[in-house]
Order: sequence, then structure tokens, then C-alpha cells
Amino acid sequence: MSEAEAQTLMLVDNDPVQSRLITALAAREGWRTMIVRDAATAVTTLARPDGLHLSAVILDQAVPADGACALMAELKRRRPAMPILVLTTSTSPHLAVEAMRAGATDYLVKPIAPDRLMQALRNATATPAVADELSPLSEKMPALLDFDAMIGTAPPFRAALAQAAMAARGHGSVLIEGESGTGKEMLVRAMHAASPRAKAPFRLVTVAGIPAGSVESVLFGHEKGAFAGAFERQIGALQACDGGTLVIDEVDRLSGELQTRLAQALTSRQVRPIGARHSYRIDVRVIAASNLPLADLVATGHFSAELLALLSATRIELPPLRQRAGDIPALTRHFLARIAEQPGLRPLGITDAALQLLASFDWPGNVRQLQTVLFRAAVFCDGDALTRRDFPQLCELIGEVAEAAPPAPDGVGVTLFKPDGHMRRLEEIEADVIRLAIGHYRGRMTEVARRLGIGRSTLYRKLAELGLDGVS
Repeated sequence: MSEAEAQTLMLVDNDPVQSRLITALAAREGWRTMIVRDAATAVTTLARPDGLHLSAVILDQAVPADGACALMAELKRRRPAMPILVLTTSTSPHLAVEAMRAGATDYLVKPIAPDRLMQALRNATATPAVADELSPLSEKMPALLDFDAMIGTAPPFRAALAQAAMAARGHGSVLIEGESGTGKEMLVRAMHAASPRAKAPFRLVTVAGIPAGSVESVLFGHEKGAFAGAFERQIGALQACDGGTLVIDEVDRLSGELQTRLAQALTSRQVRPIGARHSYRIDVRVIAASNLPLADLVATGHFSAELLALLSATRIELPPLRQRAGDIPALTRHFLARIAEQPGLRPLGITDAALQLLASFDWPGNVRQLQTVLFRAAVFCDGDALTRRDFPQLCELIGEVAEAAPPAPDGVGVTLFKPDGHMRRLEEIEADVIRLAIGHYRGRMTEVARRLGIGRSTLYRKLAELGLDGVS
């Protein structure tokens, strides 16, 4: 039996339905689950023969209730290296801070998305350095919903924001591609807030978070009795968002059959629920997001070319954080300011050496991972500013950063020099200025032209040259 198959999980949970779900999900990752129903049994289990080889604990905060932090502290005292994942119904940052200080490795909000739970279990078995500091927390600070909250001056990022700001004012479909954690959901919400449909229905459907057999019902709906278990009529997301916006996240995870059906619905502007005798007309703006380039999936036969064409009236690519390392200082200060607003935390500065360390990491989890690492560091920081010592796992992963490499400058939004030290071409600098202005003024082209001191016709000519014209 492999090491992964031998992993044993202790689940502290008194909800039989949830216990069965977690047990089944954990089994997919090769875990054997031991269920205990109360806090006292959880502590005594650690000393029993079957508890000596536990690899992780999942604790439902509702079991010990007010004593959850005390229980976590006791479990950590007995097994300092054992990961503890906390389940809760609350998204309160204050509870997240308390849980982390008590020893929680990760913090998951119920109802649990299957992929999120399995990723947390994978992180629990990662190397100690990665599992301790770099594990993702499901706790999120309240999302800001406008383009001003999208921090960054790197040209590829500003180009993406410019496209998004222009597309937000139209009604055409939008495809947003980018690695996990690059900010696709935040960009979608900013676009919706700036769109003519801002007050109309809005719904986000994450394909990976829905059981495969339920995706069709979620999108298209079903009639009562349409299939075994269909006890009530369900209105699908496409119909529910009539007049508004539907976001389909991880659209690349749709089955081939559902890709075909979705393409038909978007083409005909009609949707027929499962088991229904007739269709319903819909006016829905679809924004799709994908972690993978859909064109590559089309080339390998894993995605519908027809659906891709329907979804990509505007195609936006968000660059990974490693391609815009110069934005890390500004992002860091932005996140620290927002973290300071959370209950139980306070304003913190950050030293140049710590910024240099952050800028030296390649951030596979992108902006979301940077926020998580800063949140964790802020929770445990005793001083007035974060230093390299507050990121011990990053120091271990990266090693010593060359003293000669200064932290990336915050920048003014436009890069003047190329990596070889020579000036960039004037048209390249001009293109960056226009992209920056479009994002800053949220796609209001008359205002962009006025602020840049050029006519609208000149602006649109330059947009054509930049490939930003024709945005729906």
C-alpha cells in the first residue's frame, strides 16, 4: 500500500450526513477516515493505538462550539506537527484569526465544495514548509467590486483591465482565462458592477464545485419528476438570470454533451429544462472563466469550437503574478491595509528585505496565495512591521536572496526601460498610457479622450492599432 493510501484522518463531527460526505470525498484521495463525535473522544483518541498514526484532523467547529480554540490548542500540544482543518458556517475574519492562532492549518466554510476539501487534504500531506505557510485558506476578506480594487501597473495586467472596462459597458459574452488565483472572480464582479445589467440578476456557477450529475440541472433546471430524486421543480441558472448575467467558472470542466447543449441554448436564446415540454426565451449575458486556455483544449478535441466562439466575443487573459513581479509591493501594501481592517488585527508595515523576499517567490497560487501568506504572517506578527523572519517557510523555500537585487519598484504605471537598460519605443509607451487610462476611467471613452487630450476619433484609431477595438 502506498503512503498516500495509508493516510488516516480523524473527523470530529456529530452530523452523520456531513460525516458520510467527507468520508467519501477523503477516500478519493486515499484517506481512511476515523469518525469521533465529541471533543473529549478526540483528545483521548490521540493516545490510543489507532490514533498514533493519524495524519490530519478535520474539526467541525460546531462540535466543541465555544471550546473549539481550546480543543485545537490541546490537539496541537499533543501533536504539534499534525495539520488541523476547521469546518465552520461563519466567514468572519475574527474567527479565522482565532482559529489560526489556536493552531488551525486551514479554515473551510460550509457547505464544503468537494474540490476545495480535497485540495486542503492534499496540502495537509505536502512538505511541512509548504503545508504550514502556503496552504490556502477559504476565509476571504469582503470582496471589493470595482476596477479601482484591481491593483497593478504591469502592461499585460493593465491591458486586461482595459479590455474588461470596455467590455463591461456592453452586452456581449466575455471569456476570462488565467491561472487559479489570478483574480478572475474579482474581475467578473467588477465588470458586473460597471455594466448596464448591474441591478439585474447575477449568479456565479462553479462547475468544479457541483457533482457531475447535477451540473445540467443547475444550468438548465428541471421539472418535478423529470428523473429519480427530482421532487421539486428547479429553475436553472440560465433562466434565473434572464435579463442579467450568468458567470460560468471553470467552464472547461463541462462535459462534451453539456458543451453542445449550452452552445445550442446560447445560439437559439432559448433554454429547455430537463423534462419540460417547451422552451423559455432568455436574454442572458454569459461570462465564462477558465484556468486553462480553451483554444488549446479545442485543438486537442476536449472543448467545443462552437461554444468557444460563442463565449469569446471578448477574450481577456489575466497574467500570473510571476509575470508581474513589479506589482508585488503595491499588492502587498494594499492587502496589509485591508487585513488591518479585520477584527483582531492591526496596521502593519513591511520592510524592504521582506518585500524583496516576496518578490523573489514565483507564487504558483498567484494573487490569492500572496494574500493568504500575508494574512497568516499578520496574524502571528508581534512587531510593527513584517520582516523576513515573519515568512520563515518562504525563506526556507527560496534560500538567501541576493543582496544586490533590490525590491521591485512600485512604479507609476508605465515602464520606460527594457530589461537591457534601453528605452522602450514611443508607441509601446503610448499604448501602455492608453490602456492605463481606459482601466482608470472604467471604459468611459469620452472621458479617456478628454483626459489624454486627444479626439475620440484619434483614440479609436489608436485602439484599433492596439487590437482593442470591436469589444462587444
